[in-house]
Amino acid sequence: MVTLVQNIKETCSRCGKHELITDAETSEIFCGSCGFVLSERAEDWGPEKRSFPDDQINKGRSGDGTSLARHDKGLSTIINQTNRDVTGKPLSVSMKKTIERLRVWDSRSQNQPIDRNFRRAFSELYKLKDKLALSDSVVEKAAYIYRKALEKKLVRGRSITAMMGSALYAACREVAMPRTLKDIASAMDIKKGDLAACYRKLVKELDLKIPVVDSVQNIARIASMIGISEKTKRCAIEILRKAEESKISAGKNPMSLAATALYISCLKMGETHTQRDLAEAANVTEVTIRNRYKGLLEMLKEVSPNARSMKDVSHNAVK
Repeated sequence: MVTLVQNIKETCSRCGKHELITDAETSEIFCGSCGFVLSERAEDWGPEKRSFPDDQINKGRSGDGTSLARHDKGLSTIINQTNRDVTGKPLSVSMKKTIERLRVWDSRSQNQPIDRNFRRAFSELYKLKDKLALSDSVVEKAAYIYRKALEKKLVRGRSITAMMGSALYAACREVAMPRTLKDIASAMDIKKGDLAACYRKLVKELDLKIPVVDSVQNIARIASMIGISEKTKRCAIEILRKAEESKISAGKNPMSLAATALYISCLKMGETHTQRDLAEAANVTEVTIRNRYKGLLEMLKEVSPNARSMKDVSHNAVK
């Protein structure tokens, strides 16, 4: 398969048009207008495309990309233990001693307190990435916030695990990913209060601009856990939009508002999901859903014919 890439920055030396095309298969650069070949040997700086199972040499021309979620940002070097030069010949005795000294200095340089701190913190970060199904952008953002906190000496006297979890929660808030403090605290097996205290410290000292959580983002998460239909989800989103317009959602827990809107939409659409089901999926209490239920019904000013009274709803939720 021939791969053609158009280069609009350069011009053809014959016709002067900006229609140069690079053919990655034949390594040629030619003009798409007149067909004049400007170069027949275009260099490819990417990795080798061919590989075989019995290859002894890594054909990759470059290593992994740099990342803030690594203690050395992916820029560290490793001195080989084979004591051979690039041609495969053994090193001389004096050169072996020099290389051995370099290995010792290299290992000592990577055992600084800040490196050990980063290793432990980013190890916890990658564990959370697998448990909470986080994207690479969230991990990079959390690593950046943690590096800033360590630079301002906010980690001193506090738990590395709690500070890393609070940095991750701040990153999730900034990229609008629906992850709560309870989710991160349970995944890290720490107290929610410790995580919240570290989060408040980060926001205050680093002057983070954290956006307000949109309760609509939690609709899909709760609905997928208990199997709610798409039509019911759209109805719940409309209810939340009306609540935002009427300003009654200010200061309320976004997860509880999403669970309550789904409960009202389930009553309207005739789906049998109790308050207990929604409370467990949203990790809130049934009492919270009942309190938000009253406020949303007053906002809507009318109840669907399929909806029942508060007494019946509470009775079924307990059952």
